Amino acid sequence: MGVDFGLKRIGLAVSDETRLLARAWQTMPAAANPQASARALGALLSRARQAGDERAATIGSIVVGLPRRLNGEDNTLSRPARAFAATLADVTGLPVSLQDERLSSREAESQLAVREKDWRRRKALLDAAAAAVILQDFLDANGARMPLSSADNDSEVSDT
Repeated sequence: MGVDFGLKRIGLAVSDETRLLARAWQTMPAAANPQASARALGALLSRARQAGDERAATIGSIVVGLPRRLNGEDNTLSRPARAFAATLADVTGLPVSLQDERLSSREAESQLAVREKDWRRRKALLDAAAAAVILQDFLDANGARMPLSSADNDSEVSDT
């Protein structure tokens, strides 16, 4: 699963079973702080699994976008994103990796603009689309090494 962490909204994406293609899944509102947001996402995944959502049931690892400046240095959202990722690993028991997300929202906006002309509709889809860009970048670099299921992993946050 890919996550575009934000202070207002959190975009979610999932990959296909082959771990080759990422697709936008949904957007959820952020909570009061990164740790609360991670717990809310953990609860969302748990509810989705209990409801029989196959996308949630097959998640074996999580990739959280790490905001950075264009020069590669951390920015004001880097620390909250790391806190979110660490709590998410604890809450879900899944391995969580951090993926550089520079320009992911711009790329997602460009992709959405091709098929959705109404900017209001694009805005509603943007966070999940950015999560798909983050996940796709990670899959392209690491897909074959990602666990297929939660039984194949341990939980720790790693920078990639």
